Amino acid sequence: MLTETCHTNNTFSCHNTSQQLLLVLIASVVLICKLHWIKVSVELNPGLTPPSVLPPGVGLVHVRGLGLNDTLHFLLCNHGAPALLMVHTYSTQSAVQVDWPSFINRSSSGSLRVEPQTSVRYSSALVFTRVWEYDDVNNTADPQQAAESSFYPPYELQNFIWSDLNETVNQSDLTVKLCGGEKTESFLNGSLCLQFSAFESEGRDKAWPSLHHNANSSQLHVWLEGVTPRGNRSRFALEFQSVGDSGFQGRVDVHSSIDDEYTPSIFKVSQWVSFPENSSGVWGYNQWKPVAYRKAEPVFEDTTPCKHSQLVSMKRIPQSGLVQAYFTEDPQTYGLNISFGIDKDPVLYSDTKYISWTVLVGMGEPPADSFSTLIIIIIAVGLGTPLVIIIVGGGFVWIRKRRSHSSGYEPII
Repeated sequence: MLTETCHTNNTFSCHNTSQQLLLVLIASVVLICKLHWIKVSVELNPGLTPPSVLPPGVGLVHVRGLGLNDTLHFLLCNHGAPALLMVHTYSTQSAVQVDWPSFINRSSSGSLRVEPQTSVRYSSALVFTRVWEYDDVNNTADPQQAAESSFYPPYELQNFIWSDLNETVNQSDLTVKLCGGEKTESFLNGSLCLQFSAFESEGRDKAWPSLHHNANSSQLHVWLEGVTPRGNRSRFALEFQSVGDSGFQGRVDVHSSIDDEYTPSIFKVSQWVSFPENSSGVWGYNQWKPVAYRKAEPVFEDTTPCKHSQLVSMKRIPQSGLVQAYFTEDPQTYGLNISFGIDKDPVLYSDTKYISWTVLVGMGEPPADSFSTLIIIIIAVGLGTPLVIIIVGGGFVWIRKRRSHSSGYEPII
């Protein structure tokens, strides 16, 4: 009995040790997969010196992500319609050069460059151009079905008065907040805000929709708050445009995600991708989940679906000082709208006076949703434990049989 108890304890010890080794191995693999990171720095109005002076409220934020052998530049500017420009270069020495007098006067293209220009691999910009408001008479939450007469004059973001970027740049958190409005009764106590976030490595925000970002992406969180609607059944839609190098095309793909672990009840992700003509490889993207939130700190009941319109090719670039300064050749421009709400939705914007939406802007293939480390470990342990028990148990039985056979009586002939 003593021998049997000893063997049994050894079996359980081996079982526990195997489980521990399995957990350590899985955790190590997950951590190794997340080691990719870049060094990020933030500067405001690069190279601006007297006598050049920016108009009140206008600023240019440059976020530089330095990799091992390349650099990713993000530039956020509210000179005209607010825009986020992304430039990827093959050089670790690439730098932003601004001809400030020409940039301020918007007198010529080429007043903002990334040097050396021969190192630039890919460029694209996301521009927020309008906020649409319409009277949802039939409660469809679909501006495509609304009559033209139900639309109010759009809010042109190029005419907005914006907050001072100097006061909202956070060097440690790598964030910038931009809020603006116009001098009307609707925006007397309200504003449209955009918060830009850069990242040094892979991860997710704690707040919904918890998009999966990496070191090659940035995030824009957009919200409309406190704006007085012009009608009792008003709903809103956001118009934005993507400007990119000539020779590139765009499309919007909708993919099903594997679960709703990070964004409850949302199983899809939308990706507006840019790719070269005669090629299927994606060079840049705007990625979002089709969900918006009616409160700044939402619970599940505060979620509402959002949907995008068809992608439309635009004949001219938007009225953005940043875009006009950077793109010198004939760029390719696309536009679409994001609208909020669902058919027969009983909750209107006037009920909460808040709506928010989040989008990732990045280079390369969009990040794919995956199970969290905890879920991976749970699945691995759930599948691995029976296998370990079978192997260890089988080995124990085989050893017992060998020992029983070797200790048996053998007659002498």
